[in-house]
Amino acid sequence: MSSLRAIIYGLGVVAAVSLALLVIDAFGLTGDFRTIVTWIFWVTFVALLVALFYDARLEPGNDEVQIQGPGFARFLFNNRAASFFWLPIRLFLGFAWLDAGLTKLGEASWTGGGAGLLGYWNNAVAVPESGHAAITYGWYRNFLQLLIDTHSEGWFAWLITFGEIAVGLGLIFGILTGIAAFFGALMNVSYLLAGSSSSNPVMFTFAIGVMLAWKVAGYYGFDRWLLPRLGTPWHPGSVFQRDQPKAGQPSGA
Repeated sequence: MSSLRAIIYGLGVVAAVSLALLVIDAFGLTGDFRTIVTWIFWVTFVALLVALFYDARLEPGNDEVQIQGPGFARFLFNNRAASFFWLPIRLFLGFAWLDAGLTKLGEASWTGGGAGLLGYWNNAVAVPESGHAAITYGWYRNFLQLLIDTHSEGWFAWLITFGEIAVGLGLIFGILTGIAAFFGALMNVSYLLAGSSSSNPVMFTFAIGVMLAWKVAGYYGFDRWLLPRLGTPWHPGSVFQRDQPKAGQPSGA
């Protein structure tokens, strides 16, 4: 057995045991110990995915499609003609995020010290004597409590404000659309974890679709020119590709 396979099996065991400790109520994990086990699970789970990825790359034929997807899915996420479908969804998300960011930018409770954000955090972490708490997961409550204790509302309010504006502009103009949709979905999840529903479930669902269609969702935008030039980490675009030497010509000549 290769050393990489041994690492995979070890990570799998640790992730499985830590997950069992978290989901089985009989173990009764609470407080800091539950937080530590939660972090152990997520770190080992992400490391397991990375190890499985590199292990798969070592196998011959790893680039072959093992299960062929339906033609409609290939059209929706890979054909530039489908960009007409994603354009209104992209604009809806973009204007929603831009409006949210500009509204916060004009409110003194956000950009004048973050008092509005601090009040939001305090309401989220509060545990009422009767009824349900806004936050379901203790690790997220601990994260928000850490931000409250370190008085981070001032700079974090600006981070959220400019983040929402940047995501909105990226989606509206089709600039790195998939990345903009990812950070939009990340903010949706953050609001949902804090107990805020509102439009977040709908926006998160649309953002997932735009992320899956990142190759074509921004075709009617700057991505039409940006993506071929920038490329991806696994396939650099024309800006980062070195000129190939001609036959018989030494490299660097």
